[in-house]
Amino acid sequence: MRVFDFDGIIYDGESLFDLYLFSAKYNPKVLRYIASVLRYAIKYKLGRATFDQMEYGVGKLCHGYLSELAESLEFEELVNAFWDQNMKHIKPWYELREDDVILTASFDITVGEACRRLGVQHLVSSTIDGNTLNVNYLNFNTNKPKRFRELYGDNVRVDEFYTDSRFDQPMIDMARRAYMVKGNKIHQVK
Repeated sequence: MRVFDFDGIIYDGESLFDLYLFSAKYNPKVLRYIASVLRYAIKYKLGRATFDQMEYGVGKLCHGYLSELAESLEFEELVNAFWDQNMKHIKPWYELREDDVILTASFDITVGEACRRLGVQHLVSSTIDGNTLNVNYLNFNTNKPKRFRELYGDNVRVDEFYTDSRFDQPMIDMARRAYMVKGNKIHQVK
């Protein structure tokens, strides 16, 4: 089994941030969330936000953002239009294997469509309730290996793990081999 983080690994960039900017073309009102989006993205990448801060902030931000968007279009239409334009950002080195797993903090309602188009059958991600637009589960930090084990068992064998951050150390430790990805350069760290 190979396990991949998504943003910065398979997708060249941060798909949620790119989707946010893309959505502003359809509803410019969402731009009022830009400062908060940037603040949380930076805190996340630098590892300077506690889990509770991320859960509260991202939950509040997502609910407001998705509610605002829902006034002007169906989110599924937006996601499809986004991936129609952005599948070109999938890095050329990625080649699907049947047992590949995407393990990401991004949301099922966005990355799920990219996985469908790539043929990836296994996604472990943050989740949003489609009816309430509330965050159900934030697959961030220590929740990543916790949720992964819940779904695949404590004795799951991870042959390869791909990441761009040492914050994924618990997954690196779980893997037989681990790789750090920077751009299109991949180097083994375990």
